[in-house]
Amino acid sequence: MIQYVKDHPSGKVKIAITDIDGVLRGKYISLEKFLSVMDQGTSFCDVVFGWDAADLAYDNAEYTGWHTGYPDAAARLDLSTFRKIPWENNIPFFLAELQVSQSGSDSVCPRQLLKKIIGDGEAAGFKAFFSQEFEWYNFAETPDTIHEKQFRNLQPLTPGMFGYSILRSSLENDFMTDLFSLLKQFDIPLEGLHTETGPGTYEAAITYSEILEAADRAVLFKTAVKEIAYKQSIMATFMAKIQENLPGCGGHVHQSLWDKGGRKNMFYDEKDPHHMSEIMKHYLAGQLLLLPQILPFFAPTINSYKRLVTGAWAPTTLTWGLDNRTVALRVLGGNAKSCRLETRVIGADVNPYLAMAAALGAGLYGIKNKISLKQPPTQGNGYLDQSNGHLPATLDKATQMMKESAAVKEIFGTGFSSHFIKTREWEWKQHLKSVTDWEFRRYFEII
Repeated sequence: MIQYVKDHPSGKVKIAITDIDGVLRGKYISLEKFLSVMDQGTSFCDVVFGWDAADLAYDNAEYTGWHTGYPDAAARLDLSTFRKIPWENNIPFFLAELQVSQSGSDSVCPRQLLKKIIGDGEAAGFKAFFSQEFEWYNFAETPDTIHEKQFRNLQPLTPGMFGYSILRSSLENDFMTDLFSLLKQFDIPLEGLHTETGPGTYEAAITYSEILEAADRAVLFKTAVKEIAYKQSIMATFMAKIQENLPGCGGHVHQSLWDKGGRKNMFYDEKDPHHMSEIMKHYLAGQLLLLPQILPFFAPTINSYKRLVTGAWAPTTLTWGLDNRTVALRVLGGNAKSCRLETRVIGADVNPYLAMAAALGAGLYGIKNKISLKQPPTQGNGYLDQSNGHLPATLDKATQMMKESAAVKEIFGTGFSSHFIKTREWEWKQHLKSVTDWEFRRYFEII
């Protein structure tokens, strides 16, 4: 790996760190700089954890701000994340993360949070295997054209509602082929790729792996898809909901716990009627109990909650079921290899590190506290099963529930929880200032 970096003709390396919203913030560094920071560590201006997705600085954060002067934060390159970017002359690439330090700077780093939760799982004797699947919309646009059009009347890559379409995948075969092959070369192997119902909508399932690698793949997948799309004058968006009359975009997470050696699926019990072990039942019960409190990890934006509406292929109730796509938590009993849980609440707009940390953390909480799965599986339409409550309907409501949760502080730590909650409160406050198209249509002439 080091020799490859030294021999690359560009004489540079690309590095990136993942901010609170799951956005990659990065830069190029010279070969000489890389060799000097490879072992000793590097730094990023800590503003990358002190502003939102639009680069507006938080006015309510304690971690950093005008009050600190936005100093550099110590970071380290994870050399195990080495990749070659095939659409960029195979330039070497590495992921970075904030360094663990006495000052607690690691408490706001999403990748470090996930590693903490992984450690909790390993201490309990488990190895977690995860994967994420994404739905997203593609438009025959460029960054310039979408701004010229002010994000209105955008041209979908293909017309109509045509899920699992052989015709549409043939129509845009160059793009489909590039996605499949270039992602594989970038060490993000896909199990499947197809059109989803909606104009220009695709869905991809990333091959499962150990959880940290799964999260790295998912974070990189979103940016990689956008960059591959750029090459063909296509814009890809992972917004949870682009239009009220179209389906939203999910980012469902599949998960299972194995023994430390990764040989035995601890979720599987051949003797159970549903092939669910007691460990799996406790894990599921933990997620079910904490779903309303951890929802901002799964639905982090204002737009997220436009997806979580009845009948729109996204769950709204606190339900679980057996191979049921209308519930929040879908159990796939299968066999000793494939037995797993799918958390369907999660949208495509998430930070994968936080979504996976929340799923695993809540599940381990259920195991640790031996929470019983008293709730029976929902049969049929999960939207109609209101017997155990429903998900918070807005980011504001969900954030307040998270803020009041003792379990959130216990699982994720007070430092990270406090910072993340403040960022969601900021997001809600920004949205309240906006005048929307809906308001114009509803009030412009009549009021």
